[in-house]
Amino acid sequence: MFPTHRPRRLRTTPAVRRLVRETSLEPRHLVLPMFVADGIDAPREISSMPGVYQHTLDSLRAAATEAVAAGVGGLMLFGVPKPEDKSGDGECGVDPQGILNRGLRALADEVGDATVLMADTCLDEFTDHGHCGVVDDAGRVDNDATLAQYRRMAVAQAEAGAHLLGPSGMMDGQVGAIREALDDAGFTEVGQLAYAAKYASAFYGPFREAVGSSLQGDRRTYQQDAGNRREALREVDLDLAEGADMVMVKPAMSYLDVLREVADSSPVPVAAYQISGEYAMITAAAQRGWIDRDAAIAESLLSIRRAGADIVLTYWAAEFAKRA
Repeated sequence: MFPTHRPRRLRTTPAVRRLVRETSLEPRHLVLPMFVADGIDAPREISSMPGVYQHTLDSLRAAATEAVAAGVGGLMLFGVPKPEDKSGDGECGVDPQGILNRGLRALADEVGDATVLMADTCLDEFTDHGHCGVVDDAGRVDNDATLAQYRRMAVAQAEAGAHLLGPSGMMDGQVGAIREALDDAGFTEVGQLAYAAKYASAFYGPFREAVGSSLQGDRRTYQQDAGNRREALREVDLDLAEGADMVMVKPAMSYLDVLREVADSSPVPVAAYQISGEYAMITAAAQRGWIDRDAAIAESLLSIRRAGADIVLTYWAAEFAKRA
């Protein structure tokens, strides 16, 4: 084949490389996760995620406006309640006056339909035990009791202005339960970005600081085992059958193989979440001068897109969008 065939001809200049690039990364592909906290009077930086903040309602509005102006595709909001407001059933996450729903209303008023407003539909930030659902007397997460709370939570988030809900608790039947609750309440146009393949990962640590998690134990009885691949495809199929409008693989970095398989088979858009541990590792290495920060960010995001993600949730969404 050589010397007739020389693949390097298509790498000779930046213009040629740009012309033949197979995967693009644009601001519209990116979703910015954001945290709004109750009981603080100024934004509070998350120590394990430098550059990421727990916001007040005012700083949340400002940061959201800036991100939307940069062209990000959407915003995913998480609520951080005051510790004393947490309970076993996570009721403050369901309460229309709880911090997450107040934050959603603030964003809906501030940016309206200029972006896609998403809400984390899960109880973990709001429970005093830190689990994603209601815990029974034996200390186990009660799947069906949790679904009842998710139904109420979903309707409250839709009323607050969310365009898409993000059921992330990995409860069996959660997508169908939420779909039924939304439709019964008249919110037929509110969709779901289902966390269909969410793994029990060692890389969630910084996120637990970000939301002030009260987790006791681990989540291995409901999040997926890291060694399983077929199980992820089954979970995706079940969520699609229950009415998911989009599906998610989380984390991204350690599960690009799963992401590729989901993308190859999914009839709906596929998202992947570049999680807190991924952000923290790149940030820490760059702070020590071990890697080129901006190049590593761009390469990591491009790898997620190349593996098949239509949408990437990343804490660098607004920053990258400004540079794009």
